[in-house]
Amino acid sequence: MNPFIHELIAHYNQWITIFLMVSGLYIVIAKDNMVKKLVGLSLFQTSVYLLYISPGKILGGTPPIMDPKFSVYSNPLPHVLILTAIVVGVATLALGLALVVRINEAYGTIEEDEIFARGEEE
Repeated sequence: MNPFIHELIAHYNQWITIFLMVSGLYIVIAKDNMVKKLVGLSLFQTSVYLLYISPGKILGGTPPIMDPKFSVYSNPLPHVLILTAIVVGVATLALGLALVVRINEAYGTIEEDEIFARGEEE
């Protein structure tokens, strides 16, 4: 098998993480619709979750319970941190959506270009 293909298959989770990170960042930068920006932010957050969880599991590792039968342990810290990050991400998304609703009530649109144009008129 081609070494490049083998390397690609061996690290597929890292390639998925890179794809999600780049696509989320692109959506946040390129789109003017605020809801689409929040979707891009969520994609980016998901890629960060995968970035931390992927190396957190060791093949053949057991939970960190001290026992003479086991010599390889998996670290639970990345999983705990990601649980906290998921809660913070949901709260951030909820706050962002609430702000988008308020902006829509105030300006009648959620498109950045239209909001900036109205701000310059005033």
